[in-house]
Amino acid sequence: MPAPRYRPLVDELAADIRAGRLVAGTRLPTHRDLAAQENIAVATATRVYAELEAAGLVSREPGRGTFVRDLALPPGHGIDQQPVATDVVDLNFNYPTLPGQADLLRQALREVAGAGDLDSLLRYQPHTGRPHDRAVVADHLARRGVPVHADQVLIVSGAQHGLAVTAMATLEPGDVVAVDALTYPGFKVLAGALRLELAPVPVTTSGTDLDALERLMDARPVRAIYTMPTLHNPLGTVMDRTSRLRLVGLARRHGTLLLEDASYAYLEAAPPPTLAALAPDLTVHVAGLSKNVATGLRVGHLAAPAHLVPALERAIRATTWNTPALTATIACRWMADGTVDRLERKKRADAAQRQELARAALGDLPHVGHPASYFLWLPLPEGARADRVVAHLAEHRISVSTAEPFATTRHVPRAVRLALGSAPLDRISDAVSTVAAAIVLDASR
Repeated sequence: MPAPRYRPLVDELAADIRAGRLVAGTRLPTHRDLAAQENIAVATATRVYAELEAAGLVSREPGRGTFVRDLALPPGHGIDQQPVATDVVDLNFNYPTLPGQADLLRQALREVAGAGDLDSLLRYQPHTGRPHDRAVVADHLARRGVPVHADQVLIVSGAQHGLAVTAMATLEPGDVVAVDALTYPGFKVLAGALRLELAPVPVTTSGTDLDALERLMDARPVRAIYTMPTLHNPLGTVMDRTSRLRLVGLARRHGTLLLEDASYAYLEAAPPPTLAALAPDLTVHVAGLSKNVATGLRVGHLAAPAHLVPALERAIRATTWNTPALTATIACRWMADGTVDRLERKKRADAAQRQELARAALGDLPHVGHPASYFLWLPLPEGARADRVVAHLAEHRISVSTAEPFATTRHVPRAVRLALGSAPLDRISDAVSTVAAAIVLDASR
C-alpha cells in the first residue's frame, strides 16, 4: 500500500526538528499557510501537524499556534517539564498548586514593597544567604527534625541547585556514588554532567536494600550515598528508624557522605528521624520550596556539617553567586509566619485525596506508592510495553512517564510513573482509568 500523500511532508518536518534545523520554540505556519505553501488541502495540513504532535515533536497552544517542542528528553519517556497543551492531562510532571497561592504572592510582594530597605535587594548578597534568613531557615528545619545552627545553613536556588553545589564541593569526577536502582532523574543528569559513577542498589518495599548496599560498600570505594529516605521518588517508600540507623552505621564505618534529599518529605506527617539528626557530621540535608510551595519559587536550603560549609559556599559563588534576595525574602517570610506550614498541611490533604481517587480508578491493577504522595508507580503486567502504553495515552491526550528517566540500571523496568499533582482534581479519576485501560489493553496484545 502506498504511503499517504502527506507522509513525505511529515517526514521532512520531523527530520528538520530532530536535526535542530527547526529549533525548540519555533512557531510553525498556520494550517492555512502550510496548505498554501505546500499546495495541499487545509485538512491535510491539519493531519500533518496532528502526526507531528502525536510523535511528540510539536505542541499546539490554542490561540497562539503550533510550536516545535524541546527534544532534550525523548518524547513520552522523560519528565517533560515543558508546558503541555491545555487539552492534555499532565500525569508526567508534578507542580502542585492550591487555590489562592497567587493571592499569597501578591500580598507578599505588597509587604516587601512597603517595608525595609528595598535598595538592599538590588545588591549582591552573601553567598550563603543573609544571616537573618539563614536563622529563619534553621528554625524551619528544626521543626522538621533537622537540628542545625544557622551557620551551617546555606540558601540555594532550589533543591536541584543544592544537590549540584553539594556534588561540586564534595565529589570528584570518577567518584562512586551509591544510588537506588530507581531514583530522582535530576540526580542522574547531575551525575552525568560531573562525571560521577552511579552504583545502583536494589530497592525494596521498605526502601534501599541495605544488604546489597553493604556488599557494594565492602567491594568498592563508595564516596557518597544519595538517598531519599522519606517519600522516595518515584516509589513513595519511607525508610524506618532501624534501617536509617543501619544506613548511618554503614556510612560511618566507611567514611561515606550521606546526601539526604527531602524534597517530598513534607508529605509524611510523622516521619522517622532525619539522617541529618542521626548523623549530622556525615549528612548534607537538601530540600526546597518547589513542591511544598511552588515550582517557580526557586529557593532551597542545605544543612551541612560545619567543615563542608566553606567548600559549599565556594560552589554557590561559582554557580549563582547568591540566591536572588527578593525570592529568598519572600520564602523566609512565609517560613516565619506559618504560610509554609499551612501550605504543607493542605498539600498533604490534597495529595491524599488524589491518591485515593487514583487508586480507586486503578482497580486491581498493581501499584506502588505512599498514601499521601503525589506519584504512583505502576509495574506493568506480562506482555505490556511501556513505550506502547505511553504512545497510546498520548493519542488520548494524557502524558505519563516510563521508568527510563528513573532507572540507574542497564535494564529498565517495565513500568510507568504517574504524577498526580498537576492535573485538575476533577480529571484524575477519568485519566487514571484511561491509563489502567491502556495497560490492560496492551498486555492483551
